[in-house]
This record gives sequence, structure tokens and C-alpha cells, in this order.
Amino acid sequence: MAEIDRVEIQHAIKVQGEFVRKLKSENAEKDKIQDEVAKLLELKTQLGDGPPQKFILKCPKGTRDFDPQQMAVREAVFHKIISCFKRHGAETIDTPVFELKDVLTGKYGEDSKLIYDLADQGGEILSLRYDLTVPFARYLAMNKITNIKRYHIAKVYRRDNPSLTKGRFREFYQCDFDIAGQYDPMMPDAECVKMVAEILSALELGDYVIKVNHRQLLDGMFQVSGVPEVKFRTICSSVDKLDKSPWAEVRAEMIDEKGLDPDVADRIGELVKHSGSLELVKALEGDPTLMKNKRFSAGLADMKLLLRYCELYGVLNKVLFDLSLARGLDYYTGVIFEAVLHDLPPARSSPDNEPGGIGSIAGGGRYDELVGLFDPKNRKVPCVGVSVGIERIFAIIESKLNMVKVKQRATETEVYVAAAQKNLHEERMRLCTMLWDADIKTEQPYKQSPKLLAQLQYCEERQIPLAVLIGQSELEGGIVKIRIVSTREEFVVSRDKMIDEVRRLLREVSEKTISKTTTS
Repeated sequence: MAEIDRVEIQHAIKVQGEFVRKLKSENAEKDKIQDEVAKLLELKTQLGDGPPQKFILKCPKGTRDFDPQQMAVREAVFHKIISCFKRHGAETIDTPVFELKDVLTGKYGEDSKLIYDLADQGGEILSLRYDLTVPFARYLAMNKITNIKRYHIAKVYRRDNPSLTKGRFREFYQCDFDIAGQYDPMMPDAECVKMVAEILSALELGDYVIKVNHRQLLDGMFQVSGVPEVKFRTICSSVDKLDKSPWAEVRAEMIDEKGLDPDVADRIGELVKHSGSLELVKALEGDPTLMKNKRFSAGLADMKLLLRYCELYGVLNKVLFDLSLARGLDYYTGVIFEAVLHDLPPARSSPDNEPGGIGSIAGGGRYDELVGLFDPKNRKVPCVGVSVGIERIFAIIESKLNMVKVKQRATETEVYVAAAQKNLHEERMRLCTMLWDADIKTEQPYKQSPKLLAQLQYCEERQIPLAVLIGQSELEGGIVKIRIVSTREEFVVSRDKMIDEVRRLLREVSEKTISKTTTS
């Protein structure tokens, strides 16, 4: 390295070090400090003569690894959710993990600051996807698709402050279902609500409620309350924080940070405290001031129809019409909804400080104008969809399993082929081939002469239902022993009847397990 380059780098290190110390003294944002420290370390690395940095093996902040047991839980949850999607006629797509930055910019309101921008590699300016909805809208516009019912399960990325205990990460899965197309009012919307109820009931997470509201109702309330039109979206973002903050804090943000008149904020507070069902619709219909507002009356007509359809679908008892529900994303235009678990710590607060549940595990709504933003002729494709909070669901299920000390099976192995004597590995391979060819999930030890006790212990630890045992006497007699691992019962069958007997015993074991689970 030339001496002049070293001098320049040393000067840059000095300047960057002073900047980092300044940020720390000013208590700047933690992420900002970390970014500048990273730049400082990079400069020091360029000198090449300092002591080697200690390499720490860890996952990046806001991410984590998953062991086989955790992945087994995830696969089981995904299976139940995908089964529900398919039951409602959905097909699946995939989109790139990164998008052109211009595709994502301006679609998420105040949350746009959480988008991960990628370093410029001398080509396109790219960002990691923030959700699956905006890429879906881009996909529809680019391919000129006007109707589709699709689901999409994939990872998204947000520069958020992570909380692993609450299931909030920087890299996480989203699980989306959307209906795109021009249909009659509230029919697709009600089916989305119905499907959320089906999924949450199938996952047996506990008692839940699906809160519903309408962006037109919110806009109408803001208009009647005296909120300037230019502040509708930013005030909506404040109302959206009522699921995490008390009304006093939200009111202070509206007034102190967003310049809203205190009287206007108080009028909003009086309105958003109301929740109920069809009786709330009737009460609001009797308010002449609100009903004179075209936005409010149109939104209320939609809500009345939505609740009627939810009643027909048998889920009205799980639905709560909540005027404080806002959902801060800019692209929503109509019905919005959010599913909340009851038995988690309280967080959502009304203006009267009445607590609710913090466990938001699904959310969505109608976005009729998003696709048009990507179409050169602004051709709109009405859409409504829901995103299941899969990471939070995983965290809840894992917590419950840990509490009851249930060990989740990480494999689906049905049969373990074991040998009672030495050097029978070739016979084990022949039996494994017969079982694999019959589409029976099978394992064997990878030693030529394993100890029988170790093989049987492996079966019990992995909860493998059956073991097929062979020894010299079994070989000579053309038979095998089949052992039910849980009860240690053993049956002798001829080799040509082995497949049929294994299938019969697997059915029996499965039925007993289901019966035992149902009884308990």
C-alpha cells in the first residue's frame, strides 16, 4: 500500500471515529451507530496491519436458525394453512426476493423507512421485498392479469427493531392469500375473513377475534372530526398504534408531532372507542352527522353487508366491528381486518384505556388501486387479501410445546430395519429396498454390525412406530419380526407378507394414537 493511501485512510479513520463518538454522546439510534461503527471497522481493515478481529459465530440481528424439531412444527403449520388455501380454490406463485426500489417506494407510508436497500452493484437500484402484496400487484400489472386467487408463502425483510420473544424478526415468512378481480361487493372480502377463522381454528391456538373496519369509515370520521385531507394517512398511522400504545400517547403524537388540533384529536378519540357487531352498524346508521358524509355512509353499507355474509358463513361470533382498527399501510382502500388472540398479554387500548389482546396473528384488507400504480394506463384490478402472521404463530406453538414438554418428531420415518447379529447389512439393504419401493418411510443404521440395543433405543428416541428385525434364524426361515416400538409387541411374518403386515400395523398404531389424542 502506498504511503499516501495509508495517510488518507488513517485520516478517514480519525474522522469516522470522532463521528461515532459524537453519535454515542448524542444517544443516536442504535442502528445508525452500528452502521457507522461498521464503516469504521472497514476502514481499519483496509490498513491491513492491525490485530486480527475476533470472528464471532452468530446469526445476524433479527434472524435465527431452526433445528429439526422447530422445522417439523413449521412444516405441520404450513401444511394446515396450505390445505385451507387449496380448499378455497387458490393456486400459488413466486416472485423475486428483491425488487426494483421504485416498485416498493411510496407504498408503505411511514413504514417505508424499514425497507432494506441493497448496495448499488453498478446496475439496477434494488431493495429486498418488504411484503408479498406489492410484488403481487407488480406481477398482476406486468402480466396483465385481471383475476386470480393465489397464495404465496415466502420470506420478507424489514429493518425493524426485532423482538425474538414476541415473534418479530428482520427476516421472516409471510403467508398470503389474495383474490384479484372485479366481483360483487364484500363476497371475496367475507371469504377472506371466513378463511382466517378456519386457519386459526385448525391450528388450535386459543380463543381469538377477527377485528374488522373500513378505510372509508376512517376517512369519513376524520373528515367529520375536522382532520385536514392531507393528514388523513398520517393520522391513520397514529390510530393504527392503538394496538400497542394507550390513547393518551397516540393523542399526544397526533397533536405534538403531527400538528393536529386537540379538539379534533378528542373527537377522533370519541369515535374510535366504539366496537361491536350488527348493533353498532344500527347505532351508527342513527347518527345523522356521520351518515351525511358520503365516505362514511358508503363504508358503513359495506360493513353491514360484510357482517351479514360472515353470519351466513358461521363466523360472525368470531368477528368484532372495531372503529379503532386502522392498519397503517397506505395502499388499503376498503375493508381491513386483523385477527387477535385473546389469551396473550394486553396491549390494544381504547381512548378509555380498556385493554385488549396484543397477539395480532393475521391481517389484511382491500386494495383496489395498488395494481393501477404499476400499469402505464392506470388500469385497476380490485384486490382483497390476508396475510397470516406465521412467525408469531410458530412462536406461540413452540411455547406451548415447551410448556407441556412435548417432543416434536423431526422425521416421518415409519419403519426402522434392525439386525440382531453381525454382518447382516446387505440383508438390511434388501429389506429397505422392499419397503422404499412400497412407499413406506424407512431407515436403517449406517454400520455393518450395530448393537441391537442401540438400534431399539434409536427407534424409541425418534418415536418410530415399527421396527423390522432380522437375525440368522429369520434369514433361514424366510421370515422377519415386526416390533411395535411403543408397546414392544412382536409379530412373526413371512417376507412376502411383510409389506401388507407393516401397512396393517401402521394403520392400527395411527388409529390408537388419534384415539388417545382425542380422548386426552
